[in-house]
Amino acid sequence: MVVSALAYGNWITHASQIEEEAAITCVEAALDAGITTFDTADAYAIGGAESVLGRALKHVRRDSIEIFTKVYWPTGPNPNNRGLSRKHIIESLHASLERLQTDHVDLLQAHRFDYEAPLEEAMRAFDDLVRQGKVHYVGVSEWTADQIAEALRLADEMGFDRIVSNQPQFSLLWRVIEAEVVPLCQKEGVGQIVWSPLAQGVLTGKYAPGGGAPPAGSRATGPEGEEMSWLLRDEVLEPVQAYAALCREAGFTPAAVALAWVLQNQNVSSAIIGASRPEQIAENAKALDVVLEPDFVEAIEKVLEPTTLFDPAFTFSPASRPEN
Repeated sequence: MVVSALAYGNWITHASQIEEEAAITCVEAALDAGITTFDTADAYAIGGAESVLGRALKHVRRDSIEIFTKVYWPTGPNPNNRGLSRKHIIESLHASLERLQTDHVDLLQAHRFDYEAPLEEAMRAFDDLVRQGKVHYVGVSEWTADQIAEALRLADEMGFDRIVSNQPQFSLLWRVIEAEVVPLCQKEGVGQIVWSPLAQGVLTGKYAPGGGAPPAGSRATGPEGEEMSWLLRDEVLEPVQAYAALCREAGFTPAAVALAWVLQNQNVSSAIIGASRPEQIAENAKALDVVLEPDFVEAIEKVLEPTTLFDPAFTFSPASRPEN
């Protein structure tokens, strides 16, 4: 399946950060910019994000777009409203289809690895949905290299449909997947659909070090601002300001460079962008015209080296690691 280099995601925005009319305007802007891939999840706004996206895409020819959703995080109070049990996967997908107003999704992703449900049970449920025509492809999100390898082994052994994608966090500020996930996925033909390529807006350069108030209306001023604290430290923001200066000197916006850098990785199939205003999408689309010379790439990577945040071996504990 071919996807657009930039995908439109509605993790925080739809049914949460912005009103529905603004959300629909952003979806229209994404379509105008040539974006055909739309990523959501059952847990985003507890189904609200899927519902808004379904209404926004209702009049778009279905075979001209790719709709992705996910299953794992809780969607209700019942113990069976979460995880990767057969019951939850199938019931969640049916609810997602209703909210998205479609008879199939192009990609259904396991939003995290489930340490309680047997992997064979989850893989068989996904495979059944593929065979029923309700799902075209199966992917995962934020799985480790070992977990991806085990899923591929099990699919080959049992004759299940193989996973085709992984959705990890990846940016100039978060390069953890480079060490193990990317090499495995390149070998096995699994593409990366990366989230937070702009590091939740930090790589635009709009957040200044020194503890000052973030720009009005920015993500850091919303309810998710506390979750961004790991990015809003001076040891991160100071190198980012130097990075932004290099980008502007080269005639690019920091956002365009950050997206172009992610997309130059041959294992990255698409980079997910979000927006609260349509002009943000048009600005991000400029990344598709950016050609990064090797010397420039070396310079921006070097200026962003000073903190362990950029160390591929560095990971957060499960309790503190940001979720998408």
